[in-house]
Amino acid sequence: MEKKALLVISFGTSYPETRKKTITATENRLKEAFPDHDFYRAFTSRMIINKLKSRDNESVDTPQEALKKLKTAGYTHVQCQTTHIINGYEYDITLKELKAFEKDFASLTLGRPLLTTVEDYEETVDIVMKQMPKLKKGEALVYMGHGSDHHANSTYPCLDYMFKMKGHEDVYVGTVEGFPELENIVPLLLEKKYKKIYLAHFMLVAGDHAINDMASDEEDSWRTVLEEQRFKVECILEGLGEYTGIQNMFLDHLKKAQPVTEM
Repeated sequence: MEKKALLVISFGTSYPETRKKTITATENRLKEAFPDHDFYRAFTSRMIINKLKSRDNESVDTPQEALKKLKTAGYTHVQCQTTHIINGYEYDITLKELKAFEKDFASLTLGRPLLTTVEDYEETVDIVMKQMPKLKKGEALVYMGHGSDHHANSTYPCLDYMFKMKGHEDVYVGTVEGFPELENIVPLLLEKKYKKIYLAHFMLVAGDHAINDMASDEEDSWRTVLEEQRFKVECILEGLGEYTGIQNMFLDHLKKAQPVTEM
């Protein structure tokens, strides 16, 4: 007898308000589309899992822990969807953990991260630009991505190029922990003589990076750095997971999920 489960795998966040708006909202969208599957959640960030346990006494499984429970509970078919943005370290670890269970279920599938195909980039640009203020003359939009020393960091300059290709010449993509950094973007902003910069968050949740690294009064926050260059700055504290279009993209990836044996 078939027993089906849906496992949604996110990096996680310790900020409950943005978690509800982003991760939970995305999970709910996927659950609605697969009503015959029992829902399970997993986070890949051990740091966040430990913080939630010690601070809130809230338990969240790692993907490995979740799959062990599903195996013990007798599930036969497990569909997994990651809510990661790029095919980086977190995705690599997730896939490795899933592959260890590939013989334990009749089927075990995984949907890819948000930005995987060229079509993903095009669709994402269209979705997020509908959520942003319409830029006027003298205004620019700068996105803060996470960044990585993984080769998948190439996602961010590719995304920047896609914004330009689709006619958004005043949109720039930077990263906190990769390339390009804000210091690579500031000279471009100065050269174009912008007066106002919108800062927006290119991560699933608007958590620590959005609140502290992007929008805070700290001397090295992106807002502070840009204001020191005499730009007027407005921060948009929204995670990508809040947008219905992004949630639907993850749903589309789930519907196209591949068996982990083929990945």
